[in-house]
Amino acid sequence: MPDGKHILYASTHEGGHACPAPPKSTDGKYLWAVYPEFDIYVADLNGKVVKQLTNSPGYDAEAVVSPDGKKIVFTSTRSGDLELWIMDIDGSNLKQLTDRLGYDGGAFFSHDSKKLVFRSSRPKTAEAIAEYKDLLSKNLVAPTEMEIYTINIDGTNLKQVTHLGKANWAPYFHPSDKKIIFSSNHHSTRGYDFQLFMIDEDGKNLRQITWESEFNAFPMFSPDGKKLVFSSNRQQSKPRETNVFIADWVETDEKEVINDANLKGHIKYLASDELEGRLTG
Repeated sequence: MPDGKHILYASTHEGGHACPAPPKSTDGKYLWAVYPEFDIYVADLNGKVVKQLTNSPGYDAEAVVSPDGKKIVFTSTRSGDLELWIMDIDGSNLKQLTDRLGYDGGAFFSHDSKKLVFRSSRPKTAEAIAEYKDLLSKNLVAPTEMEIYTINIDGTNLKQVTHLGKANWAPYFHPSDKKIIFSSNHHSTRGYDFQLFMIDEDGKNLRQITWESEFNAFPMFSPDGKKLVFSSNRQQSKPRETNVFIADWVETDEKEVINDANLKGHIKYLASDELEGRLTG
């Protein structure tokens, strides 16, 4: 929170002490649960709850504070669908921002606090719409087809940024607010291969950022733009173990990095006699 003395989070603890049951899939489909017991709370740094910000039936979670400390955006099912809602830092002046069928979530503010970037599913066919509504009635979603969108904090100027197919999610604004970093498996021949990509706000100049491991997601820049933090399966000690990594962020011109001379240099080195071919050893 803006005072540096409190944290904002969602919890199901009012619904019972037991952990909610994990989602069950009958056809092998990957599912997320959107537990209706979730509400949004403010706690001090010792974990003591000092305020409950939401108290309506249904899912209220994925809450984020604006950089200027004035607003909170979150995802809720209070309207009957998974939509973005915004409120003042104290929970007042509640307003619905999105109203199209699909899961709108994972929102983050731009650094000037004027815009939001988020992920959304937009079922279009009759079959996809029926499946989405059926799963949501069971407090479930299948997050396998999502694209990145932006919207102003007053609900105007909704724009679709990516048109890549598959799952594009976990977006975050670059400190310039001109580019967006996100996680995607659109390039993959296997579903579970997520790498970080960056794209201009207008959907141009897609660029791959990570190349390692089976899973890279949840990227966030430090406010000064010098560090990037993200989660990854790299260096795991057991399958799908996920840890947090931080890296220096250095701006480069891709045209300077990838060119004929550099590519020829790499190929010449890989094909050199000194490497003794590509056989074992």
